[in-house]
Amino acid sequence: MEQTIQDGKLVELTYTITDDKSGDVLTSVEFPLGYVHGHNEILAPAVHAELAGKKAGEVIHVPIDCNDLYPPRDESLVITEMIDNVPEEYREVGTTIIMESNTGMTKNFIVTRMDEKTLTIDGNNPLCGRHVTFNLNITMVRDATDEEIAEGGPALPEIEIEGTSKVPVDS
Repeated sequence: MEQTIQDGKLVELTYTITDDKSGDVLTSVEFPLGYVHGHNEILAPAVHAELAGKKAGEVIHVPIDCNDLYPPRDESLVITEMIDNVPEEYREVGTTIIMESNTGMTKNFIVTRMDEKTLTIDGNNPLCGRHVTFNLNITMVRDATDEEIAEGGPALPEIEIEGTSKVPVDS
């Protein structure tokens, strides 16, 4: 019997996020992402609500107004700097730079523009102000183990290295 997504089920899915205005794919997850429904909310709450009751093999489309998820765009978080002042490893559009305030708080900034003289970083969430659609392909639904419930997702495989204890690894 096919299982439906509900609390305590391990769910694996792939998805893309498309911008409703441009049709551009903003994010694509090609390898199944696993989580325990009701224990690890990894996607927007509206997406989790739409997943409930669905089965493996189903494809669903969930429109999201990102204004409901993120604060309004803050132009003070867009910074343009002379490229000579930026370390070489950050000089590529799409690179994430973690900045720390004088109080120890961290914030991700993304390199959004670059030319011969300047580089621009943006600390706003890339989905801020957009209307997007999550296109989800549910690849698996099954009962989660106690370990998976405790972890919030699939248990990582362990490897044993001689002379050490078992160490979880990403597969």
